[in-house]
Order: sequence, then structure tokens, then C-alpha cells
Amino acid sequence: MSAISALTPADVTSALRPHRTASRRIGFVPTMGALHDGHRALFDRARTECDVVVASIFVNPMQFENPDDLARYPATLSADLEICASAGVDLVYRPAASTMYPVGFDSRVDVGRIGRVLEGRSRAGHYDGVATVVAKLLNVVRPDRAYFGQKDYQQILVVARMVLDLEIGVDIITVPTVRETDGLALSSRNTRLDANARARAVAISRAIAVTATRFAHGTTGARELSNEAIETIEAAGLDVDYVTITDPATLEPRETVRAGDVILVAATIDGVRLIDNAILGA
Repeated sequence: MSAISALTPADVTSALRPHRTASRRIGFVPTMGALHDGHRALFDRARTECDVVVASIFVNPMQFENPDDLARYPATLSADLEICASAGVDLVYRPAASTMYPVGFDSRVDVGRIGRVLEGRSRAGHYDGVATVVAKLLNVVRPDRAYFGQKDYQQILVVARMVLDLEIGVDIITVPTVRETDGLALSSRNTRLDANARARAVAISRAIAVTATRFAHGTTGARELSNEAIETIEAAGLDVDYVTITDPATLEPRETVRAGDVILVAATIDGVRLIDNAILGA
């Protein structure tokens, strides 16, 4: 059975009205399409915890600082809708850019310091664009719970901060990163890697795994652990933007690593930027 598609906020309101009247719990998974098993894990979690599952498919131009990156983002709508249907998604909201950002639109959510470090430092304005579109989507769908993958760890903190500060009233649920059998975190960007680059990209998850093992065996110096991870990734021919170990809530860098701290990595291979992370001591 195909999921119902909604193209406007009014369509979403109309489709969800009977469920709200019946006090059914609504779960929401915002996506930019190019769906994979990582998204399916979000749908599955929402399906087990909620009565109604809503997904959105919208490639948000506001969060791309590079127009070429936006142009290269994969468009796989037919396959995406099939995945939504097979995963039991009840409603797919897929607005046009003109619906999200009509003529005269001139607002932006500024998420402060948490959105300006790491990815926010390297991609100016990225998280303001993320926060703006997520705020709009949450206001349209008005879910009880919204689901995000841990791979985009900083994004989750940005969204959680916005939801708290703006009193939006939705629970933000984090779902563990889904990986390929060799450890590479699933990402729509992986489709842009040729076979050679794909094989070398595994150095990111390998470096993270080694760091987790070293920490478990007693190494607690953040600089030592980060430098070893950088060496592993660079040895595979990737350009490292950052490897850092931080407080899990504030992203403040650590000097001495504690259980529950997070290692975050961003590196580029053949023009494709990849990110990954792990909770140390989990």
C-alpha cells in the first residue's frame, strides 16, 4: 500500500486531522530523499513507537553553501516513495521549494554557538539553514516525536537546542548510525564514490573504532587519540577537516577523555565530504 503524498501544509493538516482527533501519536522523519537503510532504521523506530509515521522529502537549498553540492545531490523520488511505502510510512510530505520559501521569505533561525563550530565552521550558515527548515517542517507536521540518525550528531544537538529554546514541544529521538558490513556509515554521499574511493573511505570508521578501543584500554589523552585517528585517515589518502573529541552536549573539546564523550570526524575524498562519529565508552 502506497503512502499518501502531501504537497502543501494544508494537505498535511487535512491528512493528519483524523489522527489528532483520535489522539494518535505522530512520529516524523525529515529527510532530503536519496533514502537508504539508515532512513529505513528511522522509519522502523518511528513505526514501533508511534501510531502514525510521517516522512518529508525536501532537498533544502538553504543548508547548501556550495551550489554545485546542491546540484549534485541525488534525486531518487520514485525509489524513495517505494521505500517509504515498504517501511510503513503513512504520509510523505514533499513540498516544492516555492512552498517552503515563497517570494518574500526572509527569516532564518540562528542556533548560536552549537551551530558555528565543526561543521558550522567549515560550512558557513549550514546549520542556520537546517534549523530553519526543520522548524518549518515541525510546525507543519506537529509531531509528538521526530527521529534523527546519530551520524549527523551535531545536527541533532542543533535541532534539540532549537526545539528547547523555541518551545516547539516535540521529543527528539536519536537512532544509532547504520553501517555497511565494512563499517562505513551509510550516507547518500557514498553513491558519489567510485570503487577505489569507497574502499579508502572505510579509513574513517576504522580510525574511530581504533580510537574507541584505545580509550577502552586506558588511553585518555584527547590529543594523542585524535592525532592517531588523523594519521590513519590521512594514510588512506583522505583530506581531514577535523578529528576532535568533545563533550557530548556542548561540543567543547576535551583534553582528557571521559566515558560518554564523542569523537567526531569530517574528511574529504575525491571531492566528497564524509562525516562520522561515535560515543566513546558506550
